[in-house]
Amino acid sequence: MTFLIKKPMTRRAALRGVFHGASVAVALPFLDCVLNDSGTALAAGGALPVRFGTWFWGLGHNPGRGIGPKTGADYVFLDECKPIVPYQKHINYFSNFNTPLDGRRLAVHFTGWVACRTGTVPVQGEIPAPTLDVLVADVIGGKSRFRSIDVSSTGDPKDSYTYRNSGSHNAGEVAPLSLYARLFGPGFADPNAATFVPDPAALARKSVLSSVNEQMKDYVKNVGTADRARLDEYFTSIRQVEKQLDLQLQKPDPLAACRVVSSPAEGKVGDELELVLDNHKIMSNMMAIAVACDQTRVFNMLYSQSLSRLHRRGETFIHHALTHEEPTDPKLGYQAAVAWYNIKSMEAMADFIQAFANIKEGAGTLLDNVLIFANSDTNFARLHAVDGVPVITVGRAGGKMKSGLHVAGNGDPITRIGLTVMQVMDVAVENWGTGSLRTAKPITEILA
Repeated sequence: MTFLIKKPMTRRAALRGVFHGASVAVALPFLDCVLNDSGTALAAGGALPVRFGTWFWGLGHNPGRGIGPKTGADYVFLDECKPIVPYQKHINYFSNFNTPLDGRRLAVHFTGWVACRTGTVPVQGEIPAPTLDVLVADVIGGKSRFRSIDVSSTGDPKDSYTYRNSGSHNAGEVAPLSLYARLFGPGFADPNAATFVPDPAALARKSVLSSVNEQMKDYVKNVGTADRARLDEYFTSIRQVEKQLDLQLQKPDPLAACRVVSSPAEGKVGDELELVLDNHKIMSNMMAIAVACDQTRVFNMLYSQSLSRLHRRGETFIHHALTHEEPTDPKLGYQAAVAWYNIKSMEAMADFIQAFANIKEGAGTLLDNVLIFANSDTNFARLHAVDGVPVITVGRAGGKMKSGLHVAGNGDPITRIGLTVMQVMDVAVENWGTGSLRTAKPITEILA
């Protein structure tokens, strides 16, 4: 008797086709058929990869409005962090870690984030050492199609806080269409290019999935029920992104009660708050798909600049100006408009986290297999405070990290956080930082 044994599925399987005359490949997520029986590792014996990302928002929190004083588990998020409460079990919040200047002049809205990400207090305009994401990418970035994916929601590719040094800056993709073209579009896109101009109508109005439709059907036939459902969710998520892009390219139907305004340009970007929030959410979803498909294992997202230029539609005051010019409300005891912007920042963080939580992977979700390092540039923006700059980690790094904790630094150098996450990501570093920021002391209470 002859038995037919199906050829095992490989991790590197991809659907390939032709799209507008160019070859395309649609990568696939980690399916049950390439995992062990419990869904915790690859069937071939290797562990599911742990990915690393950063997320940045400008201007911190108003004093006493981010997190309560209780440390450890069951900590309390206050008003400006309420949008991320649903993800509290996935989050570690770090407070009261300091940035000693060692006699160097404070470069406002610069020193805080540079010291946090490089371990060194800079002089104005200097990036004194590689940012920690670059050090992680040196270890794991060569194992995927892109060494890193770097994105800025503000419309300016310079708004990307990832550097090898002062002269080597990783510029950010700034538009959903260009990011889509880079990840899913036809042809070759230089991963070091600051900009890319695709044919948006061709990209958004004709799905790349249509070019691999027959392969898609054949592939689905050869996987189990759970994988079939996962692939359906995955292909649906890609098509949803394409439909979102398509809507940006279409003129809306007229409404009699609506005042006519100028139609926005295709692929519009900028620092208008409503536009930033929309672009950030779309690009977060695309980035999560790219990570799930192992196109990159290192990713960086900037929501707003350290000198946040975000402004509401139709208003001239920007977020940064308000931190200095808005008077404290005598009844509330804080700057109300600034607080509103700070809450919007955390709403954006919630969107970013949810994009990773939406994707099933192995026995859990993609969020279980990432480690996201999020930070701001200042504690209290009105005073340019760099002591107590808020830092947040999200995810459990494939089980290497505990989560759901509030850790108070009691004045310890903020570099302890960066050292810890780099060691979790297998960077061979026993100590990190310079001067008073130098530390060899990881935060062991968050290690699993």
